[in-house]
This record gives sequence, structure tokens and C-alpha cells, in this order.
Amino acid sequence: MSVGKDSSDICTAVMSTFLVFSLILVTDPALAGPGGKIASTIFDSFWGKLLLGVLTIVFLPLIILSSLEERSAEKRTRKDLAFMSQFGELFDWLSVEQRIKDAFARVHKGWADEDLSDVSRWMTDWYWQNQQQVHLDQWKKQGVRNICTVKKLTSIKPILLQHKNHEQNHENSKLVVSVTANMNDYLEDISTGKVVEGNKKYKSVNNIWIFMLEDAQWKVC
Repeated sequence: MSVGKDSSDICTAVMSTFLVFSLILVTDPALAGPGGKIASTIFDSFWGKLLLGVLTIVFLPLIILSSLEERSAEKRTRKDLAFMSQFGELFDWLSVEQRIKDAFARVHKGWADEDLSDVSRWMTDWYWQNQQQVHLDQWKKQGVRNICTVKKLTSIKPILLQHKNHEQNHENSKLVVSVTANMNDYLEDISTGKVVEGNKKYKSVNNIWIFMLEDAQWKVC
């Protein structure tokens, strides 16, 4: 089974509306750990909270629509996974969900250690090199480090499955999931410990993670 044109259209709608949905809700959008962006503090001040309230009122219809789009995408993806699980246990949602939880914890551990080499088997080579070189190594050169601590993983929602049937082993199939966690995320100066971007507050942060089936394992990509 392949998620064809209809799913591509759904993907476009979901990703665009989900982005707006994330930006204007109280939940801060996907930021760093891993990903290289720092948790937004734009809505932390009095005026920021006031702005958030105004935006919520103005965009309420879009918020509702995007929420419905997300639910529709999740329902469809769960059906796609259930169908594919008949042909391989790699698509069984309970197993996939546990894999995502493990990957989430391990990748964040590597991120905190500023070295992803020990957890490289949980991610594609491209992702590993991109995160290590573009973000972690670059920050180290600048004399700062990213502190990203996960207190609790609160939800994982599948929102798109793109199936590939390369030699019947499903290699390169992709799964897009929405992951929400209570966490903090900020940059601090290595020498002084002073926060230079973001803050130490724990927030509900939503991230979009993409996994690819490679060597019979779901890997972050």
C-alpha cells in the first residue's frame, strides 16, 4: 500500500495548518532539542501574553480548523499503519510508539552530552551529521551550549505515513509524528553559565519528528 496523491494533499494541508496552529497556541512550537532552535519566549512577557490572547481570538476559526485537520490526519495514519501491520510488524503502532519514545529519550541524551555519536544508530547519517555539525559543533565554537531537558513526554500522534515498497522490505518508508513534551530549552554561555537565548522555564513544547525505515529500524531523519 502506498499513501498516494490524497495523502500528499492531506500532508500539505496538515503541515501548513499545523504550523499556524502551533505558532498561536499557548503551547510553544517545535524548538531545539533536537533541531537547533531555541524555545520561544515571545509570549512570556505581559505584552506577549496580551498579543497571544488577541491572536487566539482573531485566528480562532483557523485554530479549530487546524485541530480538526490534525485529528483527521491522525485517524487516517492510524488506519494506514493498521493496514500495513498485516504485512510487517514494523508498522504495528504499539511497537512503533515505543521505538519513538526510546529514540526521543536517547537523542535528547546525546544532545545533552553534546555528542550524538553514541546514539547515531537511532538516526540516519544525514540527520546525525546535520545536527552534530550544524548545531552542536557550531555552538561549541561560539562558546555556548544548548540545555534541553525533558521532564515528561506527554503525547505522540502519527500524522502521516508514506510507504515505500523497495524490494518488499519497506525500506525508506517515512512516518511523521507530532510529539509533545514538557521540557526546557535554552542556550547558555559555557564560561559564565548565563542564559543567552531562551529561558529555563519548563513548557509544553510540540515538535514534528520524521522517521525513516532504514535497515529494518525506524530512525530519526
